[in-house]
Amino acid sequence: MRKAVLNEIWIMRRTAIACGAGLGLVLAGVADDGVATKQDWPMFRGNPALTGIAATGLPERLSVRWKFQTDDPVKSSAAIVGGRVFVGSDDENVYALDLATGKKQWAFKTDGPVESSPLVLGGKVYVGSGDGFLYCLDAADGGKRWAFETMDQIPGAPNWVARPDGTGRSILVGSYDARLYSIDALTGQTNWLYETGNYINGAPAVADGVTAFGGCDAILHVLDLEKGTLRKEMEAGAYIAGSVAIADGRAYFGHYENEFLCFDLKTGEKVWTFQDRNFPYFSSPAVTADKVVFGGRDRRLHCVRRDTGEELWHFATRGKVDSSPVVAGDKVVVGSDDGRLYLVSLETGKALWNYEIGEAITASPAVVGNTVVIGSEDGWVYCFEGQ
Repeated sequence: MRKAVLNEIWIMRRTAIACGAGLGLVLAGVADDGVATKQDWPMFRGNPALTGIAATGLPERLSVRWKFQTDDPVKSSAAIVGGRVFVGSDDENVYALDLATGKKQWAFKTDGPVESSPLVLGGKVYVGSGDGFLYCLDAADGGKRWAFETMDQIPGAPNWVARPDGTGRSILVGSYDARLYSIDALTGQTNWLYETGNYINGAPAVADGVTAFGGCDAILHVLDLEKGTLRKEMEAGAYIAGSVAIADGRAYFGHYENEFLCFDLKTGEKVWTFQDRNFPYFSSPAVTADKVVFGGRDRRLHCVRRDTGEELWHFATRGKVDSSPVVAGDKVVVGSDDGRLYLVSLETGKALWNYEIGEAITASPAVVGNTVVIGSEDGWVYCFEGQ
């Protein structure tokens, strides 16, 4: 089933729905490079390689600045660009909120739960929905620019890459229809698609001319970004529920059969395996110069050496850690199914602070300045600021 061949008839039937040709408004100060800065967190995990590193540190204590209520659980991880928070909810809406006050700026209704995390790029918001569409919205007013239809739900976040010929940008997104798509960011037209053997859950990571991603076919796929052709595929041993992070030619990810892995993307060889207890890993990792930090369904946050996979420390919570941690300076911020948001020392794993929301936190943090924004399954979006 795995292939990288365009089905032209299928594409003609399922390509983008045109939704207006005007360029619309662009938010003042909107970041245009898709990479986290001190002021902006434009996408899931902060950058196309999905390494989960903030461009700023955090103090040892935070307090709630504001809360925004949606009508259903918030599993989508927020993006923050130009002083606005962009986030989805299971109530089928994508929201834009004022970062300073939490006041709603606009909402866009889809026809399915929005677990996908928004990508904000060039004044547009790209986000998937449970209705099977990838939407391109105007960041200023939420107006729909185009919608691209896949054959099943899109739970994972989109990513992006500049076109090799300099003619524009492409949006990459996976679907439960077992395909990864490359879509023109401006027009919503398909560049290529690649078929896998099962659902694609996470976001595709992008670095060094390739994209790497896994799914329920238990394979790590590495594709050429220009043509969508297969470079490597590596047997992971179990299905991959989270997103892969790429750093210096290596991919880092966990899977359902209780292992966290590091693969060399050029050779296709496994570099190391970490296994602690018999619990799966759904969390996506944060990768620093010498450490890899990730959550587990063993109720722990783990930190291992990046070169060997040797455990440096673990931090115990009271629930599954499906939330993906973010490293902010010398601290790690992460949510847990125990209903708490935690700040932990990156060096020692010592708990520094926590806040009890009371319902599971499966979303991942967005970090700018001394501010953290995260959703909870209680249906609220929380904004915390440093004290």
